[in-house]
Amino acid sequence: MDFVDFIKQFARKYYPRDHLYIAGTLSVLFLSLLILPGSEQGSIVPNQTQIPIPINFLDTAIENNITEAVDAAADYVVPAGVNPVSADDPLWRNVEVRSGDNLSAIFTKVGLSDQDLFRVLNSSEEARVFNRLYPGYQLDFMIPNAGELQQLRVLKSPLEGYLFTRKEGGYEVESILKHPQIRPSFKVGVIEDSLFRAGQREQIPTVTIMEMADIFSGVIDFILDPRIGDEFSILYEEKYLDGEFIEDGDILASQFVNQGKQYIAVRYIDATGELGYYNPAGESMRKAFLRNPLDVFRISDNFNPRRRHPILNTIRAHKGTDYAAPTGTPIRVTGDGTVTRASRYGSFGNLVIVQHAGGFETKYAHLSRYARGLSRGNRIRQGDIIGYVGTTGGATGPHLHYEFLVNGVHQNPRTILDKLPKAESIDPTEMDRFRSQTADLLQQFAELNDSRILTLNHPSAD
Repeated sequence: MDFVDFIKQFARKYYPRDHLYIAGTLSVLFLSLLILPGSEQGSIVPNQTQIPIPINFLDTAIENNITEAVDAAADYVVPAGVNPVSADDPLWRNVEVRSGDNLSAIFTKVGLSDQDLFRVLNSSEEARVFNRLYPGYQLDFMIPNAGELQQLRVLKSPLEGYLFTRKEGGYEVESILKHPQIRPSFKVGVIEDSLFRAGQREQIPTVTIMEMADIFSGVIDFILDPRIGDEFSILYEEKYLDGEFIEDGDILASQFVNQGKQYIAVRYIDATGELGYYNPAGESMRKAFLRNPLDVFRISDNFNPRRRHPILNTIRAHKGTDYAAPTGTPIRVTGDGTVTRASRYGSFGNLVIVQHAGGFETKYAHLSRYARGLSRGNRIRQGDIIGYVGTTGGATGPHLHYEFLVNGVHQNPRTILDKLPKAESIDPTEMDRFRSQTADLLQQFAELNDSRILTLNHPSAD
């Protein structure tokens, strides 16, 4: 058998006839493309759609002021040596990251090679931003000549990003930062059914309602405490860029009237830059423990030492509280502590146990899964997500089983919390700073609430 016959038999055995036909057709097409005119040295440069980047650089800084709306916002801070980019500059190409995209494919799309990608990825610590590209990220490429990347602008949001500029031997990196215009927004609501529906009726962002619930979570159990007729008000930031709404910001002050009892919280940023919420007297709204580990769902089974077990049909103490919630609902740790267990354990299923200072311990059972990276020995802070609701172990339906122990003895978490010490409040040496920062804000907030009451008592005639 000569060499040619051997090749034929090998091809018939390992490559079906249809595959050979396809390969042959592709080969012909490839050869045809190589001889097409219009490209230098026989190379093909992909036809690129050049999209102007609608971003103007301004070297302006505007101080935030919540008492009056300013008319202009600060724009990108231009690093030294970088020329402003015209909105109609044809050298820039813009790509918005979409679900399923990858960096190599994006570079290929704009006519760049894997070598160009390698240079950028190994340029600096800031290049780690490319390790996790999320849908919505903006990649702006300055390519003055085909295959020549001069600058790459990465925008994680309309407000922040990085600018990579090609220099000899690699790329230099400068941070890009926009300072938005801050406008205050004041909203009020009355609970007729639930807190979240009240927020929806008043067009309050869901994230803002969640933040308000979190602020008051040390003094109000939003599963059991709210009543029809309870009222709340929120003064919060809205961020604008060039006159266009970008996103909602922090809550500045909030009030919740629960069963006739008034709670007020105001934002305070201490000398180290730490943000927290306090009542007007400087007492922290953040208590030693949250009143529940979930945000919005119902209690299906309370702490009960004489409960009849739903599966065994025997009297068996229920040493915790069950929160019925859909599978996958995030679970928050109720206090600072250390994870002492994050593994499967009998009828508890997937179980997390957290040890807290002062002899306190909390348990979270029947989890569908744990938070990413959670393991024994982790230090965690109040409000951190530790896992997600599930049905593992002896659960009869999706719920969280939550236990609270003091020196090894089970306690009813709803009643024991009122006996626990509060979290630390403003240090006496810092009270003058606290009053200076919050006095005007609290006065403005009180005036807004008073004007709302006057409006309700004296509605305008139609």
